[in-house]
Amino acid sequence: MKAFTTLTGIAAPLDMINVDTDMIIPKQFLKTIQRTGLGKNLFHEMRYDADSGAEISDFVLNKDQYRGAEILVAGDNFGCGSSREHAPWALLDFGIRCVLAPSFADIFYNNCFKNGILPIRLPREVIDRLMDKAGRGSNATFTVDLESQTVTDPDGEEISFELDAFRKHCLLNALDDIGLTMQKGGKIDTFEGSQTASQPWLYRAAG
Repeated sequence: MKAFTTLTGIAAPLDMINVDTDMIIPKQFLKTIQRTGLGKNLFHEMRYDADSGAEISDFVLNKDQYRGAEILVAGDNFGCGSSREHAPWALLDFGIRCVLAPSFADIFYNNCFKNGILPIRLPREVIDRLMDKAGRGSNATFTVDLESQTVTDPDGEEISFELDAFRKHCLLNALDDIGLTMQKGGKIDTFEGSQTASQPWLYRAAG
């Protein structure tokens, strides 16, 4: 995955609570195990007319000023519902690398870190203020600095956020579960070598 250090980009306001994973990426798009190609189906039922397939013009990500948004400002309980990892895949493939919300569903929150997305919890009154500022369209440029754990809004106000130190380390260093395991490669090799010598039958091919 890609490391997250500092992100400066347009923030799109999604002023909705309880946005579940089926809203983020509907079930009919879960047949793939590829992490790419899902961005076009992000928020599919809100972005496209069910009959014609045409874009719904008043949905926030269909507006010209937000098509390149990299930050999403959302309401409470974002990412609730099923545990599908396709939800962060779709956000990331669209270009969203950070979500600001008062609260997240636990599994979605965990999946974000494993895919290089930074979910930031902030008090509801702060989110309400940022939601309003994100409504400025192409002028809604935010900067998220993971190292300093700050969000700077379009007016220059700097807001601090809390984050678990281990999760921060993983994002800064682009470490998903596989990356963390590979860091122990030397110890794994030493163990397997020792076990091969002491219990060789475990490594013999069945025949």
